[in-house]
Amino acid sequence: MGNEENKVFLKLKGIKKSFGGVHALRGVDLEIREGEIHCLAGENGCGKSTLIKAISGVHEPDEGEIWINGEKVEHMKPIDAINRGIQVIYQDFAVFPNLTVAENIALNGEVKDRKKFVNWKEIHQIAERGMAQVGAELDPDMPLEQLPVAGKQMVAICRAIVNDAKLLILDEPTTALTEKEVGKLWEVLRGLKKKGIAIMIVNHKLDEIYQIADSLTILRNGKYISSGKISEYNDARFMKDMTGRDLVETKYDPELSDEEVFRVDHLTLKGRFEDVSFSMNKGDILGLTGLLGSGRGEIGEALFGITPPESGDIYMNGKKIEIHSVADAIKNKIGYVPEDRLTQGLFMERSIEDNTIASSIRDYFHGMSLNEKEMREASERWLKDLSIAAPSIDPPVRTLSGGNAQKVVIAKWLNTHPRLFILNGPTVGVDVGAKAEIHEILRGLAKQGIGIIIISDDLPELLQNCNKIVIMNKGKVRLVTDNKIDKLSL
Repeated sequence: MGNEENKVFLKLKGIKKSFGGVHALRGVDLEIREGEIHCLAGENGCGKSTLIKAISGVHEPDEGEIWINGEKVEHMKPIDAINRGIQVIYQDFAVFPNLTVAENIALNGEVKDRKKFVNWKEIHQIAERGMAQVGAELDPDMPLEQLPVAGKQMVAICRAIVNDAKLLILDEPTTALTEKEVGKLWEVLRGLKKKGIAIMIVNHKLDEIYQIADSLTILRNGKYISSGKISEYNDARFMKDMTGRDLVETKYDPELSDEEVFRVDHLTLKGRFEDVSFSMNKGDILGLTGLLGSGRGEIGEALFGITPPESGDIYMNGKKIEIHSVADAIKNKIGYVPEDRLTQGLFMERSIEDNTIASSIRDYFHGMSLNEKEMREASERWLKDLSIAAPSIDPPVRTLSGGNAQKVVIAKWLNTHPRLFILNGPTVGVDVGAKAEIHEILRGLAKQGIGIIIISDDLPELLQNCNKIVIMNKGKVRLVTDNKIDKLSL
């Protein structure tokens, strides 16, 4: 049966929602059919999360209609949505780490049915039935905290299924998954689709959307922009609808220079990587890639002094430097954006200004006092130069979208005037518009003579933005390419 013949499970008409004068949703239409995988896409801040909460009864729309299974629903509460088969799996999965796999899968239903006593045999039976439906091979007695991210997500899906999910909504489900785990997730979702379950995935990763979605709806600034079968979209239309502008993908091709800015010779850290050598000239953007465990991330941490190399030589602008600590790296004008910016790169509760000057605070001391005027001027300059979408430098970083938070990390290190800038996964979790802006920033820095190293397993990103690529395999350099080829294989 084709998707167009399937019954409509959810229909939204003209959904509007405001918070204190801020229009989060400005008239959104959406239609999801049984046995369909529907992607909801849009840049951060476009209203996706608010729409999910409207569908699941957390927020009541100010205007518009919600139809479920052909019935108009008004004043819906979360329990009403659950009773109608709507299950949402958020990025934190809302699981209990101290409970077992079986308890996490089955106890919600027990509470919902208001059972006074727990039948542990029944708990195991329910859990095993849920795991069998999705093909999950998990130990039902294992505490959830011992599972990897993908395992916790699978438990959340099993819990939704045993609670009779008719519409399964997954919010950014692949953010913390490996490529193999993403493939397993797609396999599970396709199996649920065949059983007639409607699935909505919130995602902005173009390649993933093409892999899994039957249809697509795009929001921008709280407005409905377009909807249709995935076959009706190409990269150009997707990017135009997402951002409101044409994004032209160009390959980075710098002017050739003989001026060396950075070099490592025979860099080694036993158990992590060995005998790594590469060099960068002015204008180069070097990509460092490989599978998980290849040593790619460890090289970045070594160059920033987090886990210093045991042997080998490092040269900055032809001069040998020593890096035994993070302080040494900063002293030698090396900046580093970590893979986990939320816990390692930013102080989420502090202001944009505090984060921007965090690594360069010493520059603003005059005697025993700080020059607050200079600090604000520097922060405001980066806010403008990096197009950080914020009303001022005063709001806490936690209020920013992923892309704008990443720009604040970049601003923090640019304010130290680095000569080498290392970025581990610089665009993970940011939308397509912010991704293009970050790429443009890095290209501009490279043209100014700053050495840029991008550590990533996103091969399209590397091919588009790096003119040199180092491929790592089991701690050793497998290949150094000048990126004159169209495809790479890890």
